[in-house]
Amino acid sequence: MPLPEETIQQLTPAALAYLGDAVYELYVRHWYLLPPKRLQSYHSQVVSQVRAERQAEHLRSLIPLLTDVELDLVKRGRNAVTGHPKRVDPATYQQATSLETLIGYLHLTNPQRLAQLLAQLELDTPI
Repeated sequence: MPLPEETIQQLTPAALAYLGDAVYELYVRHWYLLPPKRLQSYHSQVVSQVRAERQAEHLRSLIPLLTDVELDLVKRGRNAVTGHPKRVDPATYQQATSLETLIGYLHLTNPQRLAQLLAQLELDTPI
């Protein structure tokens, strides 16, 4: 169900990243669904793509394609990060959160644009 624009504008970057994380993982899971394989294979392929390091790489590859509004969202997502996992450096975690923020926002506001950007990601070819 679509949310009104004023409601979307009230969402924090962290809330958008929370949604974006789920949308991104679902996209990656869908990407690796075929050809059919064992559950452990699905899991290892998906985990390799949803790690903060890989998300940061994806964000860097998309930056040249982003509009000014999208770049502003990326900046808001980066600035909203307050902590990070011990295994990931802060800059990488900020970039990953920025990507998730953008994905969450586009999921709510412009699914067609989101599909365009996700199609640009260089995910490893399913085995």
